[in-house]
Amino acid sequence: MDFAITVNNIHKTFNPGKPNHVNAVNGVSLSIKNGEFVVIVGSNGSGKTTLLNLISGNILPSSGSITIDGNHVTKLADYNRSKWIARVFQNPTSGTASELSILDNFRLAAIRTKAKGLTIGVNEAFKEQVKDKIAILGLGLERKIDQPMGTLSGGQRQALTLLMSVMDECKILLLDEPTAALDPKSAEIVMRTADKLSKDFKLTTILVTHNLKDAYNYGTRIIQMGEGVILKDMDTNHKQLLKQNDLFEWFG
Repeated sequence: MDFAITVNNIHKTFNPGKPNHVNAVNGVSLSIKNGEFVVIVGSNGSGKTTLLNLISGNILPSSGSITIDGNHVTKLADYNRSKWIARVFQNPTSGTASELSILDNFRLAAIRTKAKGLTIGVNEAFKEQVKDKIAILGLGLERKIDQPMGTLSGGQRQALTLLMSVMDECKILLLDEPTAALDPKSAEIVMRTADKLSKDFKLTTILVTHNLKDAYNYGTRIIQMGEGVILKDMDTNHKQLLKQNDLFEWFG
């Protein structure tokens, strides 16, 4: 079976040998199939965000190994993994350039993993491609592609960040609490967009969230972490049998 991501006996210790050392991830092993949508839940300090950072290359493990799309990437930094991975953060401003227009942001996203030339061209075909993508949000932003990104709401920016993440044919989408800073209506738009993109582009998706409603409604697999280890790992069949109250009881 082909796996998009394989994590083997990963450990991550911060400040080793010091009084304030933290064993954030303790021997986690995990295989994620191509096209799976995995939701990771857990209390603060459970290790879920650290695990996401290890997969993205934002931090490197103390020991263990990581394979992405059949490539050993354990010691590669995040920018060397960007040809496979796109990531959306909690802060809606993290994934966009405020002073640039929507169109210019999409152009930068389209060449994110390609060699940069001296100029960045935007032709009519590209404009129409961007408009078509943005139209799926149903927010009317396809008529405002020359508007500066910084003038948009947090929800609008986060939804556009999701769309931009698939402009350069990434295979893996990492969602780090993407709705944490949004109002409920904006959060719903962002999650619906993430779910649609995951399905339409057959992306392997990992969502880290504290929102148990989203954990229940989205994804094909759910993992609970605690104290740096995996406590529960439920595949599609078992997840479908879960009731929303069952998730709340995990944290009771």
